[in-house]
Amino acid sequence: MNINEISDKLRAGSEILALQTAAQKNIALSAVISSIDKNRAAILAANAEDVALARSKGTSEALVDRLSLNDKRIDGLIDSIKIIISQTDPIGEEITGWKTPAGMTIRQVRVPLGVVAIIYESRPNVTVDAFALAYKSGNSILLRGSSSALKSNKAIVAAIKEGLASSEAQGLGVVDSIELAPCESHSEVEEILGAVGKIDMALPRGSAKLINMVVEKAKVPVIETGAGICHLYVDETGNLEMAENIAWNAKTQRPGVCNAIECILVHEKVAQEFLPRLAKRFAGTVEVRADEKAYKILESASKDLKLVHAEESDFGFEFLDLICAVKVVRDVNEAISYINTHNTKHSESIITETRATARLFQAKVDAACVYVNCSTRFTDGGEFGFGAELGISTQKLHARGPMGIKVLTTTKYLIDGDGQVR
Repeated sequence: MNINEISDKLRAGSEILALQTAAQKNIALSAVISSIDKNRAAILAANAEDVALARSKGTSEALVDRLSLNDKRIDGLIDSIKIIISQTDPIGEEITGWKTPAGMTIRQVRVPLGVVAIIYESRPNVTVDAFALAYKSGNSILLRGSSSALKSNKAIVAAIKEGLASSEAQGLGVVDSIELAPCESHSEVEEILGAVGKIDMALPRGSAKLINMVVEKAKVPVIETGAGICHLYVDETGNLEMAENIAWNAKTQRPGVCNAIECILVHEKVAQEFLPRLAKRFAGTVEVRADEKAYKILESASKDLKLVHAEESDFGFEFLDLICAVKVVRDVNEAISYINTHNTKHSESIITETRATARLFQAKVDAACVYVNCSTRFTDGGEFGFGAELGISTQKLHARGPMGIKVLTTTKYLIDGDGQVR
């Protein structure tokens, strides 16, 4: 991969894109929608090859699910672009403005970052989401997916470029706003991360191993996303039927995603009642790795429950599978302390009917998203109304939580005067 050649092309594209109006960008995105829809058979065929190869290598079904596309998921990608089209263009937004004592007018306005790169694993839907968010915010984007999704990503990018080319003929689309790295070598990632002055920002999305590698090796600015070690805490005043349903949803709907829970904490006063309910719900589906207190309650709760004694390493671990750690705690304060020690600052939830306990949990838990009486599965750009997301930021600078359009912008100050000198 020639990073200089690719980044120069993307830079030229970004300079054109930065001057386009919202209407022009929306027409191009609409053309991309039409192209993805028209090419869905080719995209699904390519994806089927990726999925078959993954299964032949023994990839877990939870991770295969992250890789898989179907008509419903392609419809979802199209819907996400439609939402992005409907959103207000952030570029040119005047954030604030004032007049100085010297008579100059200062305006702070929102502008694109320029050329961004995303380094990600599996999940070909990221290819569409990242492109659409970058395009609407006036940025060019370099996509470096994983080899496991290469055929899918190639088919998707080909469809995107076809759509852009159809609108470029009208002086609208910018084909050079997107490029897919060839995925021929791991050295490509290091090339991207070392492209100072060529890549304005890099964003990793995937496993803890990938994210840590990007953060450690990057010489370009990075927005850090995090692995999802998410917890559900069932308080002593929690509605246990609600807790059971939320635990089931948050663990089993899509266990291979970052907003699925990996650990359930239960107040000791409701453990005897709640854990047998959980055992019956998880039986035959979820393996439970329980601490000693939870194990004693669960061992006779259901003969169909796969129950094992938890190791210390099971707590604070992202299983990305139908496996869940369970621990009994004294109270909300122990739950909060435990979560803040073992989480990845992603998403945490409490089930409680006590408002003061809920607010204490939300105030003291250190995470990007803190829920009361609902599933962590809602940590998602689409669910937050962003249409799509670049990932979930778990850092505290510039961006936190699901990242939408404005994350790919920065600001500049525009100063107008009439001859002032200092």
